[in-house]
Amino acid sequence: MKMKIEDSFNCPFSLLFIHSFLLPFLLNLIPRCSASDLSLSLSFRIQDSENSTYTTAMSSQTQKIETGHQDIVHDVAMDYYGRRLATASSDGTVRILSVGPTSQLLSTLTDHNGPVWRVSWAHPKFGTILASCGYDGKVIVWKEASAGTNQWTQLHVFTHHTSSVNSISWAPHELGLSLASGSSDGSISVSTARQDGTWETVRIDRAHPVGVTAVSWAPAVAPGAFSANFVYKIASGGFDSCVRTWEMVNGVWQSETGSISQLHKDWVRDVAWAPGLGVKSTVASCSQDGTVAVWTKGKEGEVWRGKIVKDFGIPVWRVSWALTGNMLSVSDGEGNVTLWKEGQDGNWEQVTKIEM
Repeated sequence: MKMKIEDSFNCPFSLLFIHSFLLPFLLNLIPRCSASDLSLSLSFRIQDSENSTYTTAMSSQTQKIETGHQDIVHDVAMDYYGRRLATASSDGTVRILSVGPTSQLLSTLTDHNGPVWRVSWAHPKFGTILASCGYDGKVIVWKEASAGTNQWTQLHVFTHHTSSVNSISWAPHELGLSLASGSSDGSISVSTARQDGTWETVRIDRAHPVGVTAVSWAPAVAPGAFSANFVYKIASGGFDSCVRTWEMVNGVWQSETGSISQLHKDWVRDVAWAPGLGVKSTVASCSQDGTVAVWTKGKEGEVWRGKIVKDFGIPVWRVSWALTGNMLSVSDGEGNVTLWKEGQDGNWEQVTKIEM
């Protein structure tokens, strides 16, 4: 039996796990879970819509990971090496679990005062660092005391938001240890660690006046750039049905020139900036109205051009890019996960379906 648990925006936990773990690890896990346990099925089938052939994974083992949560699980995230799993729950805790033949609970982090919506691991060049955000308006950055000890301390607690923090995203590691957060108070905050151990926070007020639902960093180097000059850009989505992009110019965050127009008719559930391996900047978004859109932009100063990939007719919860940046994964409200690729004619086609 397939069981779903829903996040703060009614997103099945199984789909959340697919997006945080499945694509980066070559589609090798399909989860099934309840509020208190997580079952990972290593047997799945991929259907190619072009030639109707099937590939079946060799392993049929099922690994069950008991999370120990006492309420709904909203998010999961694997660490850089795929060895540990962080979970966020309405019971107000973040749990760290090992992933392997025999999984176990390693740590329980308990300093949120209410449901925890999201968790995200920083790049390991900064040490073992995890961020969490929740309904209490806090963003907590946790750090493991030393590698493998499973002893966690609070590196910093951000309390500058006045309402629920719905999304967090670490910047590319080339830009330093920097975390973006989006809140129901309508603002986006970007917090960056200084060398002296303190943090500097810059706010984008009224980014989405009725609330920010999603944030995603752009690659550190602009597509097609011939120099290593880094760019600081963020895409965001909100309850206002809009997708927006922001850039830092002379230390100040501002709306990017040629900002994105509006295609969605209901609130935006997710945004994802594609890895910069092509000649264009590319952002994907999905909405409560059932549409998935892809936005592209060529040179600096040009306008963003948007195209609806598909109207699914049901809410779409998550979009995520493959590491190559040329394939888009979409999770819809009926539990379907599909992969899409742009054809030479500029139209997007479904190339793969994952059957769970």
